[in-house]
Amino acid sequence: MSVFRRRHLCSLTAALVLTATVPATAAVAAPSSSAALREVMFVGNNWDGTAEVIRATGDFGKIGRINVIPDKDQRMAEINADPIKWIYFMAIRNSVGEGHDQFVDDMYSTPDGTSMVVSRPSFADVVSIDLASGRINWRFPVSGYRSDHMAVSPDGKRVAVSASTSNTVHVLDIVTGRELGKFGTGDKPHENIFTQDGKYIYNMAIGDVNTQTDAPWLDWTKGDRRITVVDATTYKQVKVIDMRPQLDALGLKDHSDAVRPAVFSPDESKLYFQVSFFNGFFEYDIATDKITRTKTLPKNPATSDDRTTFVNDSRHHGISMSPDGRKLCVAGTMDDYATVVDRATLQEGPLVTASKPYWATVSGDGKACVISESGTDQVTAIDFATGKKVVSVPVGDHPQRVRLGHVAAGWTSPSAS
Repeated sequence: MSVFRRRHLCSLTAALVLTATVPATAAVAAPSSSAALREVMFVGNNWDGTAEVIRATGDFGKIGRINVIPDKDQRMAEINADPIKWIYFMAIRNSVGEGHDQFVDDMYSTPDGTSMVVSRPSFADVVSIDLASGRINWRFPVSGYRSDHMAVSPDGKRVAVSASTSNTVHVLDIVTGRELGKFGTGDKPHENIFTQDGKYIYNMAIGDVNTQTDAPWLDWTKGDRRITVVDATTYKQVKVIDMRPQLDALGLKDHSDAVRPAVFSPDESKLYFQVSFFNGFFEYDIATDKITRTKTLPKNPATSDDRTTFVNDSRHHGISMSPDGRKLCVAGTMDDYATVVDRATLQEGPLVTASKPYWATVSGDGKACVISESGTDQVTAIDFATGKKVVSVPVGDHPQRVRLGHVAAGWTSPSAS
């Protein structure tokens, strides 16, 4: 498989699972509900090991930057002292990192806006960073050797993180870093989503996306790919959703069943999701357990159809929905565009040129879709109403996840950054 900028660790045959612990490395700031907060967007610059902080609306201008690897020397010493950790670390650097390390995948702020919680793939951990000082509050090493996508509960108190090499999701107290529970998943857990009421967590396992067995007839080699739904209090499995029978019933046997980024409709009756290799997305009805609509989006004539050239098997990666539920925004990663799609008709709008767009989220005011362009190191806002580009803002090296968050009203970059 060709190596592109991407975030998943390639499959390795040797694997040891580490027991996660939570050593406290600094005192956690006490919440202050009366403090004035400012809504911002965090942009994870994966290769930089930084998070850009930009305005959540308007011109999306830069506010500051946070160093998310202030403990790099200590972590590297640990990795160099452990042969297995070193093997996994170097595998990330020399394959999916194209000679770079993966230092930030996902991030959220604490409810009081005093800290940022970050998953760091190359260091196989989650850390909380004090936004005033830039110092680490706590660190949680995940089981296995790589951390990935996260999700925060609706009340902002819990964060779920995928440990992609141990097929586990850990759920942590966002303030203390204490593990509240964990659950098993399919192979290579990826996206996590809490339901709006906070009662359930959906995890999407994408299987082995770094192998070259990408032909449809070899799809069975990709592993156990499924959606695992768990009770968010007990962390017990309540449901498994397998898209293979759904796709086969539609005559789409050549389509992968590896569910990638996904988004619920406002009433959570429908789930819209992307799958490996496909230039488009599906609509899935929760109540009837059926795929109800398929949307195929245009291909870029300059993009090869050779599946082995796709970033981690994902032709399109990134989907979000306007707050009113009327529009979807889709990142056409390998096809170098993003587009707004009318949810009722599934008609796409203008194809907005973008360089390997890697994620799609919604602005603070809900008026724009914000995508990360990993190929040109910028984020771009697209108006939901018109489908046209609003503005692009330069950020750090290889931006991936973009999340809404909060900082203190007068916040500036910590000196440590």
